[in-house]
Amino acid sequence: MSASLDSGRKANHLITEKSPYLLQHAHNPVDWYPWGEEAFEKAASKDTPVFLSIGYSTCHWCHVMERESFEDEALAALLNKDYVCIKVDREERPDIDSIYMSVCQAMTGHGGWPLTIIMTPDKKPFFAATYLPKHSRGGMTGLMDLLPRIRELWESKREVVLASCEKIVTWLQKEAGESGAGKLDEELFQRALEQCRDSFDSDYGGFGRAPKFPSPHKLYFLLRYYFVYGEPSALEMVEKTLESMYRGGIYDHIGFGFARYSTDSRWLVPHFEKMLYDNALLAIAYLEAYQLTRKDIYARLAREIFTYVLRDMTSPEGAFYSAEDADSEGVEGKFYLWTPEQIIEVLGRTEGAFFAEKYDISSRGNFEGENIPNLLKGIPSELDWERLEKSRGQLFAVREKRVHPFKDDKILCSWNGLMIAALAFAARVLDEPGYLQAARRAAAFILSKLRRTDGRLLASYREGEAVYPAYLDDYAYLIWAMIELYEASYDREFLQTALDLNNEMLRYFGDEDKGGLFIYGSDSEQLIARPKESYDGALPSGNSVAALNLLRLARLTGSTELEERAQKQLNCFADSINAMPGAYAFLLCAALYAAGPDQQIVIVGEAEEANSSLMLDSINKSYHPFTVSIFKQEGEADYNLPDFLKEMQRINGKSTAYICSHFTCQEPITSIHELNHCLQNK
Repeated sequence: MSASLDSGRKANHLITEKSPYLLQHAHNPVDWYPWGEEAFEKAASKDTPVFLSIGYSTCHWCHVMERESFEDEALAALLNKDYVCIKVDREERPDIDSIYMSVCQAMTGHGGWPLTIIMTPDKKPFFAATYLPKHSRGGMTGLMDLLPRIRELWESKREVVLASCEKIVTWLQKEAGESGAGKLDEELFQRALEQCRDSFDSDYGGFGRAPKFPSPHKLYFLLRYYFVYGEPSALEMVEKTLESMYRGGIYDHIGFGFARYSTDSRWLVPHFEKMLYDNALLAIAYLEAYQLTRKDIYARLAREIFTYVLRDMTSPEGAFYSAEDADSEGVEGKFYLWTPEQIIEVLGRTEGAFFAEKYDISSRGNFEGENIPNLLKGIPSELDWERLEKSRGQLFAVREKRVHPFKDDKILCSWNGLMIAALAFAARVLDEPGYLQAARRAAAFILSKLRRTDGRLLASYREGEAVYPAYLDDYAYLIWAMIELYEASYDREFLQTALDLNNEMLRYFGDEDKGGLFIYGSDSEQLIARPKESYDGALPSGNSVAALNLLRLARLTGSTELEERAQKQLNCFADSINAMPGAYAFLLCAALYAAGPDQQIVIVGEAEEANSSLMLDSINKSYHPFTVSIFKQEGEADYNLPDFLKEMQRINGKSTAYICSHFTCQEPITSIHELNHCLQNK
């Protein structure tokens, strides 16, 4: 965390906020305000522009900009004189971030954080940039030069500024209002595969050039494409990427967990911050690959991710923290780096040399003279693994004594939803009851602490206070979690909660005229535009996840209404998906689901019956991404059940499987061997 918290300087208006990011800036000499009417009223009364800075607590370049500029007295004086300054945590206010990031991307051709916006007191932007230095250098205009120029423009050419604002707002509102409705092309999936191939790095896996992001939802799509069409290259891209990411330095080989992205094409040098959402989504990718290939390394990687999260990212109450910083002691990556001498000091000369050779730790270094442990030379043999694991444990114990990176202990509903979903999925794939227990505990926290008495979800929690009406992603990801919890436990309360949340989501976020779901609710602060996000960035869009949720809930309940709503959701964005399918990987997973081959597998039996457990285990261990599983307890009251389940009974007193497609069922099965045969033949 920035030293500004302990600087002894007078606090600004951020001092009463809960966000760790805002608190990092609470002792800057810049007179920061949180987003709110007080700041905008002051700007209007002073007739001055608003300087808006958006970032997040574990953002390296946000820290750099703070140290260079926002802790500088001269620059702060300039900002305080000519502007009203507002700080926003993008993780607390994704609605604000989404709108102004769209402006930045449209005006500059790129985006990122810190995001810098200058706008009118009525929130209309006319300047956008990302990181800006204090003084001009390397082709970048510095703030000391830029701010007086913009102030002069505001004073002398106000009509030009306001005309520019109106054009930007008109464009924003037009973009938000366009639905792109249509029908999905039949060749959509093939074209998406080709786009993945075109951007695939055949040497090191992953998609695109450096900086390289994990993009797990692309891996989900490719796995499903392979399942449906049997195309070998789809699976090859997935396996190459999963193995290459693990071998690189983007994976923390000492303490586990993935960093946010790699700055190079080989996955060697990460941007060292770790995000909860990346680790949740990647755990699911490794688990799905394990289901499909049965390669133990994928299961081991998923378990290691959960070891990291449950050890380092879990609150005492069981919910999950947001992120860990890239920096410690003001230096990027310092916590994670090693020299050969440090390794030998801990492990001794023989074991130290062996570990250093396997993990590419040398005197010349691979990052600023020190070393990021990695396995780019190759994955060790099973014979070496036990020896290396013992050494890793010793190094981890020593590393724990170092100054840790700052941890953002904010609890976000959306990202917790992803981790709950991952843990619940892991519980059934790996038959690990502890993961189900952890998922249940986190879900109980979210549903008790981040839900109002009227049922409305809230977005963020810290230090006993939940704030902001939840956004679309919060609902979509938490519904996903509830579905996974149901299929891991067959506790109908989770299914009912998923349905209740789904109804709330459609009520608050749905566009009844054009379809799709808005990013923020009808009961939330109404900003200068109300967009719908459908493309998948670092996270799958709320609209993408909602589409798949609707389909799964339709199959679990037999609801044709939910089925129709899911199809409307896909059709709403059809034109955009058809134009660039590779940008909508998670929506494509939903589209593949809608196109078939879908299955419902209903097991009717006693919970304690051995054959019931064997049948459920067989379903959970195999890769069937378009299958939902339902367990009906023999004698369960009909009023708890969808109509299509009511007539299903055990045959001859045996646990019985009903395999259905589009609500039409085959002959019931009582043999585990017959069930396995059906699963193997899709």
